Amino acid sequence: MTLRIEIEDLAKHFGAIKAVDGVSFSVKKGEVLGFLGPNGAGKSTTMKMITGFLTPTRGTVRVCGHDVLTDPIAVKASLGYLPEGAPAYADMTPYSFLRFIADIRGLSGNEKKRAVDFAAERAQIKNVMFQPIETLSKGYKRRVGLAQAILHNPPVLILDEPTDGLDPNQKHEVRNLINEMADDKAIIISTHILEEVHALCTRNVVIANGKVQFNGTPHELEAMSRYHNAVCVSVESAEQDKFSAFLKSLDFVSDIELLSAERGVRVYPNQGQQITAELSQAIRANGWSIDSLYAEHGRLDEVFRTITINSAQGGK
Repeated sequence: MTLRIEIEDLAKHFGAIKAVDGVSFSVKKGEVLGFLGPNGAGKSTTMKMITGFLTPTRGTVRVCGHDVLTDPIAVKASLGYLPEGAPAYADMTPYSFLRFIADIRGLSGNEKKRAVDFAAERAQIKNVMFQPIETLSKGYKRRVGLAQAILHNPPVLILDEPTDGLDPNQKHEVRNLINEMADDKAIIISTHILEEVHALCTRNVVIANGKVQFNGTPHELEAMSRYHNAVCVSVESAEQDKFSAFLKSLDFVSDIELLSAERGVRVYPNQGQQITAELSQAIRANGWSIDSLYAEHGRLDEVFRTITINSAQGGK
């Protein structure tokens, strides 16, 4: 796959404040990169440097092979950008705004008309095309911003909180649109919404205190959770103390946690291994009848807190 975005040792300092401090990662064609982090982590600042809105203190950004400092026009032509807050001219209609963006992008005639129609259709804003933008809901304003980002069908998309302010149905539509476009684009989605990880992303970078704390797949991120491959089990008519002692005695179990009576016990495996089949077999071999048994995948919120809190403590 072709590298579309290359970032090396990127930093942005505002006086003594290191908003971004040595960030490096790359994005290939066909990848949707989830750029995750708490508020103030440096996500938006990084986005603004990739798109040329901020000049880096140090480091290199290349988009489709073009350096953001030495060839900024080629960089901007290669990408679509949905900034935080989706700014637009309030007194314009979406129709006039998209035609204005098309003019800036150098489109004219039938090509311009096709681009505006394409973007409005994909962003599902055709029913509000002639209303002033200032009268639109937050969700529709966000979708107008998305429409201008995809207007020229760029090979790279930088989307800062693309589902912010959308209702569940609109979120579903935007996620479908992003997934449809992912095959032939490199896409970065900056977000703090952890459900986006599985809904959209093929890879994730977690940033905190201006530094990359994790770079890997959603599965690798989830596997960092202490709940990864933990098994919740309940059995019929078992004495709690006896059942708990039995579970602790198993050599593939590292710990257990008592849950409410109807949910039974959470069993933590050694080294995150899969233990569902072994556990089920061991319980039945000891004469207990299983009411329920299921494995957990892991909890992204717990991993996110661990990564970001540890980073904050390490920086003090």
